[in-house]
Amino acid sequence: MSQGYSVRLCRLNEAADAASVGVRLGRVCLAKDIPATEVASQLGVSRQTVYNWFCARSMPSHALRVRVEDYISYLG
Repeated sequence: MSQGYSVRLCRLNEAADAASVGVRLGRVCLAKDIPATEVASQLGVSRQTVYNWFCARSMPSHALRVRVEDYISYLG
Protein backbone atom coordinates (compact mmCIF):
# COMPACT_ATOMS: atom_id res chain seq x y z
CA MET A 1 0.00 0.00 0.00
CA SER A 2 1.11 3.54 -0.59
CA GLN A 3 2.36 5.76 2.21
CA GLY A 4 2.83 2.73 4.41
CA TYR A 5 -0.87 2.06 4.90
CA SER A 6 -1.46 -1.63 5.42
CA VAL A 7 -4.22 -3.61 3.77
CA ARG A 8 -5.54 -4.26 7.28
CA LEU A 9 -5.82 -0.55 8.06
CA CYS A 10 -7.59 0.08 4.76
CA ARG A 11 -10.08 -2.70 5.49
CA LEU A 12 -10.70 -1.46 9.03
CA ASN A 13 -11.32 2.04 7.73
CA GLU A 14 -13.66 0.77 5.04
CA ALA A 15 -15.66 -1.23 7.58
CA ALA A 16 -15.87 1.62 10.11
CA ASP A 17 -18.81 4.01 10.40
CA ALA A 18 -18.30 7.03 8.13
CA ALA A 19 -20.20 9.19 10.61
CA SER A 20 -16.98 9.35 12.63
CA VAL A 21 -14.83 12.35 11.75
CA GLY A 22 -11.71 10.21 12.20
CA VAL A 23 -12.96 7.63 9.71
CA ARG A 24 -13.80 10.38 7.23
CA LEU A 25 -10.31 11.81 7.71
CA GLY A 26 -8.88 8.36 7.05
CA ARG A 27 -10.85 7.95 3.85
CA VAL A 28 -9.63 11.28 2.53
CA CYS A 29 -6.03 10.51 3.46
CA LEU A 30 -6.17 7.04 1.92
CA ALA A 31 -7.74 8.38 -1.27
CA LYS A 32 -5.30 11.27 -1.58
CA ASP A 33 -2.25 9.29 -0.47
CA ILE A 34 -1.51 11.57 2.49
CA PRO A 35 0.80 9.98 5.08
CA ALA A 36 -0.46 9.59 8.65
CA THR A 37 2.76 11.19 9.89
CA GLU A 38 1.87 14.37 7.97
CA VAL A 39 -1.65 14.38 9.41
CA ALA A 40 -0.30 13.81 12.91
CA SER A 41 2.16 16.67 12.53
CA GLN A 42 -0.51 19.05 11.22
CA LEU A 43 -2.92 18.20 14.05
CA GLY A 44 -0.36 17.95 16.87
CA VAL A 45 -1.04 14.32 17.76
CA SER A 46 0.84 11.04 17.40
CA ARG A 47 0.77 8.85 14.31
CA GLN A 48 -0.83 6.11 16.41
CA THR A 49 -3.64 8.48 17.40
CA VAL A 50 -4.31 9.17 13.73
CA TYR A 51 -4.42 5.43 12.98
CA ASN A 52 -6.86 4.92 15.85
CA TRP A 53 -9.11 7.65 14.46
CA PHE A 54 -8.94 6.12 10.96
CA CYS A 55 -10.27 2.80 12.37
CA ALA A 56 -12.76 4.36 14.82
CA ARG A 57 -10.88 2.89 17.78
CA SER A 58 -10.96 6.33 19.32
CA MET A 59 -12.39 9.73 18.49
CA PRO A 60 -10.85 13.18 18.63
CA SER A 61 -11.79 15.38 21.56
CA HIS A 62 -14.30 18.12 20.84
CA ALA A 63 -11.56 20.74 20.37
CA LEU A 64 -9.62 18.46 18.04
CA ARG A 65 -12.76 17.42 16.18
CA VAL A 66 -13.17 21.00 14.97
CA ARG A 67 -9.55 21.05 13.76
CA VAL A 68 -10.01 17.67 12.05
CA GLU A 69 -13.12 18.91 10.25
CA ASP A 70 -11.19 21.98 9.11
CA TYR A 71 -8.31 19.79 7.94
CA ILE A 72 -10.69 17.57 5.96
CA SER A 73 -12.12 20.69 4.30
CA TYR A 74 -8.61 21.92 3.55
CA LEU A 75 -7.74 18.61 1.90
CA GLY A 76 -10.87 18.92 -0.22
